[in-house]
Parts: sequence; C-alpha cells; structure tokens
Amino acid sequence: MHPSLIKLLFIFMTALLGMPAAFADVALPSVDEKYVSVQEINPTRDAGYVVGDVLDRTITLNIKKPYELVKESLPIVGYEHRWKGQISGIELVNITTEEHKHSDSVTHVLHLSYQVFTTSRTAKPAALRGEIIKLRDTGNREVVQYRIPSFNFRVSPLSVYGQVVLKDELSPFHPPLLLDSSKEKRYVQILAGLLGLSLLGLLYILGMHAWLPRMGAPFAKAYRDIRKMPDDTAGIQQAVARVHQSLNKTAGSSVFSNNIEHFLQTKPAFIPMKDDLKQFFDLSRRVFFEPQISIDTNEKPKAWLLTFCRHLRDCERGLNPYAGA
Repeated sequence: MHPSLIKLLFIFMTALLGMPAAFADVALPSVDEKYVSVQEINPTRDAGYVVGDVLDRTITLNIKKPYELVKESLPIVGYEHRWKGQISGIELVNITTEEHKHSDSVTHVLHLSYQVFTTSRTAKPAALRGEIIKLRDTGNREVVQYRIPSFNFRVSPLSVYGQVVLKDELSPFHPPLLLDSSKEKRYVQILAGLLGLSLLGLLYILGMHAWLPRMGAPFAKAYRDIRKMPDDTAGIQQAVARVHQSLNKTAGSSVFSNNIEHFLQTKPAFIPMKDDLKQFFDLSRRVFFEPQISIDTNEKPKAWLLTFCRHLRDCERGLNPYAGA
C-alpha cells in the first residue's frame, strides 16, 4: 500500500476510534480561519507567579459548520507539557467545558486551570502552551487542527539568590506594591483634631486673653488686672475694690455680705463659691475698716485674691472650679 494512503488511514482511524489526536504525532492541515473564531480571558498579570500558583484561563471557540469539535482532542488533565524535549513544569489540573448550539455554528467554552510546578533561582519565562484541538468536517470526514493561542508569563523564585540590585530587578510588567496608609492617615487626622480641641479647651480654661468667647467677662478682666497690682497694702485694697466692681457688674447691682443669697439665686453658676464669697467680704471688711487686724487666710492676701478671682472667672465661663478637687 502506498505510504500516503497508510498515513491518511491512520489519521482517519484515530479520529474514528476517539484516540486523542495529540498522541498521534501527525501534522494535520490547519483549518481555514473563517470557520473558527476565538476569545481569550487570560490571567490579569503576567509576572510574579511562584511554584504552586494556579492560573485560570477561559477560551471561547465558535466553530462554524460543516466543522465540529473532536472532543477527544481536548487537553487532558495531568498531561505534562514539554518544550524542546524538556518538561515545562506547567500542568493542566482542571478543565470544564460548556457547549452552546446555534443554527450555523457551535460555541465551546473551555475553562482551563494550570498549576506551576517549576521554580528557578531567577525569574524565568513560561507559557500556557497553545493547545491544539482537532476539527472534523461532517461532510467528507476530513480532520484538521486549530491552535489555541498561548499565554506567556514569568515564574519568580521563592527566595532571592545572591546579591540583588533592586533597580535592575524591577519588572516593567509588574506594578509597584503600594501600602495602603489611608486608615492610618484617618487615625492621625482624628487624633490631631482631638488634640486641637483639647488645646483649645485648655487655653479657654487657663487663658487670660479676651479674644475667645466669654473670655472678656468681668472676672476675667479683673483677674488680669489683679495680677499687675503690687503686693502691698495699697495694692490689696485696689485688688479688693476691683473684685467688688466685677461682682456688682455681674449682678447688675451692688452685692454685699447680707445679699449674697440673692446674688446666688440670680446667678446660680456661682453657687460653688458661696463660702469663698463670705470669706471675701470678711477680707474686704478687714482691709478697708480694720487694717490693724491681721487678715486670717492660709496664704498671702494677693495670692488668695488671685485664686478667688480665677475661680469666679471659671464660674462665669460655666465651669465648676472645684469639679476636679
């Protein structure tokens, strides 16, 4: 028998008996491109894979009549691909198929999963091979082939070997790894806001200037004035008079020792200072009317007046001067 007839008979028997044509190392003619169209969904990156990684790929083939797919020619799970006689280290680990029939064609969707079983000391190229499938002409039973396009990528080593120059190792195909610091930035902003509010509150409580709300009230001004007064008899009298002036301005009328209760009823913010107010009027009486009698306080009169006036300032700002005591 003529050798060419033997070859054709072998091809025909291979397709007829359902043997995988990939096993029959026979070069078949390629199908006319007008009968087959292909769409690929490849992995989103082409670098940075290491041993054990799985690459998923979806191939959609639309085969027009009179050709049909020889399903036995589809890739086989576990088949070790070779390149120039060497095992490539890329193995097909799963394949699922879908079939959608149309009036003049059939669409086959192939879901392929490949796993990397190779590594190297340095990054090296690899590929999901261009799988070859067989098509059969339903009219004359002619068998042809179609090559699915390959997908090239790079396999990275699990560890760095030797000295590395970072600028020479950066891949133009792989974007830089960026750390997401938005959460930390938000925390810093919140903490900075809390710190600002705390400092503003501390300035408001301890401040002596009048550029913040309610910092120009009578006792706030009196406190600033008393700080500048001398610590002698004349200075003490002037300081006591200054506190009387602030009390009268706050009450809207004159405040004496016998109408302290009325003052506290109309200005309840000063209730915590009830005992101190009584002590102040006692100090005032002694300063102006009994200068020969020693003043009975636990500290020097000016120091006590400053503390007393500062507490009154806290009250007029809506604070309790003894809240933390």
